[in-house]
Amino acid sequence: MGEEGDVEDTGVKRNPKLTVLPLIALIFYEVSGGPFGVEDSVSAGGGPLLSLLGFLIFPLIWSIPEALVTAELATSFPENGGYVVWISAAFGPFWGFQEGFWKWFSGVMDNALYPVLFLDYLKHSFPIFNGLAARIPALLGLTFSLTYLNYRGLHIVGFAAVSLAVFSLCPFIVMSILSIPKIRPVQWSVVDFKKVNWRGYFNSMFWNLNYWDKASTLAGEVEDPSKTFPKALLGAVVLVVSSYIIPLLAGTGALRSASSEWSDGYFAEVGMLIGGVWLKWWIQAASAMSNLGLFEAEMSSDAFQLLGMSEIGMLPAIFASRSKYGTPTISILCSATGVIFLSWMSFQEIVEFLNFLYSIGMLLEFAAFIKLRIKKPDLHRPYKVPLQTFGVIMLCLPPSLLLVLVMCLASIKTFLVSGVVMLLGFLLYPTVVHAKDKKWARFGIERPAVSSDNILAGHSIMLHQEAEDSLIPNSSYSKAEQESELLLEEALKMK
Repeated sequence: MGEEGDVEDTGVKRNPKLTVLPLIALIFYEVSGGPFGVEDSVSAGGGPLLSLLGFLIFPLIWSIPEALVTAELATSFPENGGYVVWISAAFGPFWGFQEGFWKWFSGVMDNALYPVLFLDYLKHSFPIFNGLAARIPALLGLTFSLTYLNYRGLHIVGFAAVSLAVFSLCPFIVMSILSIPKIRPVQWSVVDFKKVNWRGYFNSMFWNLNYWDKASTLAGEVEDPSKTFPKALLGAVVLVVSSYIIPLLAGTGALRSASSEWSDGYFAEVGMLIGGVWLKWWIQAASAMSNLGLFEAEMSSDAFQLLGMSEIGMLPAIFASRSKYGTPTISILCSATGVIFLSWMSFQEIVEFLNFLYSIGMLLEFAAFIKLRIKKPDLHRPYKVPLQTFGVIMLCLPPSLLLVLVMCLASIKTFLVSGVVMLLGFLLYPTVVHAKDKKWARFGIERPAVSSDNILAGHSIMLHQEAEDSLIPNSSYSKAEQESELLLEEALKMK
């Protein structure tokens, strides 16, 4: 009864929460979106062999460890904000804020690609989009339309992602079936090490297999996250790896194309050579629609990350304000504005830049995972990676070495730009603290399900729980949420 009253007072609908299938689709689009973009791994790898081996080995040393860490921490801290909350619990609010800033900034830059790529696919059939007079209005209209879909509710985005995933993968299933009579397995072993571009190869592999932690920023919107998250992550790992390996096996095994021909968009040509013009058009349409799914998934994660940061007092309360559909209106608008202003950057620049910032953030997440295992061994973990302390350290070691390798391969320009972004984050945190001290903005809102306020006090951010006659949390609050909130409160009091 009380909940109904709250809903009526706030005017916010209790929209359905995400279940396993929509969450799998969202994770799929956070990480992949289909085999579009993996073609570069063949050219950079000097042939099919390194590309195929990469998509078999990299998931073992990178994707699976990251998914396991995400499953444990997302279920231990089942609230919006995801990795921001984990880092804050392990290292305090300063580093939690830095993690949030880096991940949000890189996410917005990543999202700026997808409307542009959508029009790039269309311009092959509709040359009008080559001109700025048609391209700019189309770009703005597409961004606003997709932003509105996010505004209407996360459950709508989730089911839209399911539909888009089915549509995007169907032509590759057909192509793979048609290729079977033409496949020559010996062609999978082709490699020319003189043509291998290791920097491009590792960047391609890493970019196509990262962002498993992104969906954690939606943990507060997931139905029974302790069970749903592990299932969804497992399903997404299988789906992502299959969506890469199967089309690559079909295309490289059925055709004798030179490795240099494999670049972005080449799967459309592969489809034409295997099935005909109709399959080429279908793959081009699927590529365009996949970019819409990628945009929706990224926008949702970025917006709910800002909402989560606001809920624990790291950002002004306005970022946690929700529409009547339960979506974070200001956070969505903020992310959409960033997308519009950053859409001028090139694809190659963004990929390398994102990989660098993402690597720094992931190193911090692995460190937080290990520290929480040592610091809080009794923390309630609905899902726990079945390894002891030494085991989880060894689990995180190979992906950590890969992250360092990716960073070492970055260009001087990437080092400089990333350094500027990191410096901006270091300066932004004390600015937020000062804004609280001077009361320039309102901080701290009441969480509907928790009955708690998030307060930024002095030079620390504290999570303040209120109860009418005791300090015992509300009975509707789960044990996992109680323990994670108490741990977060303790961490956020750190100077």
